[in-house]
Amino acid sequence: MELANVTDKGKVFMTSTIDKEYTWEYVYPQHIIAHIFSGELTLHYGKNTLNFVAGDTILVPKNQLSRSIKTPIDGTPFKCVSIFLPEEQLRKFYLNHSILKTWTENISKQRPIKSHPLLESFFGSLLSYFEMQDELPDALVSIKIQEALTIIDAVDKRASSILGTFSEIGKIDLEKYMEEHFMYNLPLKKFAFLTGRSLTTFKSDFKKIFKKTPGKWLMEKRLNLAHHKLSTEKQKVTEVYHSVGFENLSHFSFAFKKAFGYSPSSIDNNNHSVMEQK
Repeated sequence: MELANVTDKGKVFMTSTIDKEYTWEYVYPQHIIAHIFSGELTLHYGKNTLNFVAGDTILVPKNQLSRSIKTPIDGTPFKCVSIFLPEEQLRKFYLNHSILKTWTENISKQRPIKSHPLLESFFGSLLSYFEMQDELPDALVSIKIQEALTIIDAVDKRASSILGTFSEIGKIDLEKYMEEHFMYNLPLKKFAFLTGRSLTTFKSDFKKIFKKTPGKWLMEKRLNLAHHKLSTEKQKVTEVYHSVGFENLSHFSFAFKKAFGYSPSSIDNNNHSVMEQK
């Protein structure tokens, strides 16, 4: 089960991808703690990639643009339990718990929660609920979130540097952010929000920096990246179009041919011919 839109209420739910790789692009308005029971999770954020396997517990900070790939391994389905943490409950929790301010590692980049028997036991106890339904009963959600926060605070204080911080998104370096995230298929309004701007200010600042409209610049960057993946990295068209920010293959093929004068499949076919000759 996947949640595209999360309310302010905490959620505890299980994700299970049984027989195929599954890709999901998202920006969540709440922090998430997730524990993997089986399969593999690959997270792409900006130009960075992280891989997680069974037994790993992950902190996914709110308002961070990511693409996740959930993969079954050796016929075993991908399975994890995720907990969405509402800000109201986090604020109450950290009124009575200290917040780590001096940790030098950028936990928002690495997203670790140290392994510990208490975490294994806690997440294992949740599995029985999902034999009955897809989400934890509402009456238990707040209790289980409190329990999760208490355990995490005890076993890995680093998490407090994110979970106990409540500042709003500030205006950030637009050029750097867009160069790292142009391959994500987001509306301009969401890009504006994630860079701490109104849509009007975003468009104005964008044109001053890049000398082009956001739409034109994004299309050029995505198509050039796609061309590189096809011609240099020898990737398949079906692997490329979504990874560079296109929602469907037909739109990608049309835009690619308009830009370069030939279809992306012609490069793909040529790659296959070369491989066969070898």
